[in-house]
Amino acid sequence: MPVAIANFTLFAASQVATPGPANMVLLATGARFGLRRALPFVAGVALGKQLIIWPIGFGLMTLQDTVPLLFTALKWISVAYILYLAWRVAGMRLGVGNASDAPPGFAAGLAVHPLNPKAWAMIATGFTTYVSAGTPTLQATATIAICLLSLQFILHPLWTFAGERIAASLAGTASERYLMWSLAALTVLSVLFALFGGGKAA
Repeated sequence: MPVAIANFTLFAASQVATPGPANMVLLATGARFGLRRALPFVAGVALGKQLIIWPIGFGLMTLQDTVPLLFTALKWISVAYILYLAWRVAGMRLGVGNASDAPPGFAAGLAVHPLNPKAWAMIATGFTTYVSAGTPTLQATATIAICLLSLQFILHPLWTFAGERIAASLAGTASERYLMWSLAALTVLSVLFALFGGGKAA
């Protein structure tokens, strides 16, 4: 089979479902604004991974050998953006869906995965491990894109809803501040693990 769909889907599910920068941000956004208000952001996060999949599928990673500075710059821009998101998370307070400020929108969601080092690592692994040599580029890329998008449309709202449920329990309590700090810390740790520990979670 040109693409090992079952094996790739299991691999991708294990990555998309586990904690990482994107999921920590989704959890915090759900805690602050609730799933319903966060849905445009969730959709943006899910679709944003397509902005990585298609360029990688059509050979973007081959540029790493010819233009290494481009990828070094992208890596550190990504780190800076995720750290900024972590700082925002640390300052959030739980609104249980009733926060008066506007939730992040679709465009903000689109930027999360392209600036997420773990997403790049996961997708590159997908192409190098689960695609047979000689597979047509369009077929391989479309298969990986569809598998990941399907998983994200299921799992990303679940992370956001989990944040909403946590907020319902902790909003206004002494634990609220510590929860947001913990989410911010997990976001930072997940980026450090992606850079230096070989992690690939979404």
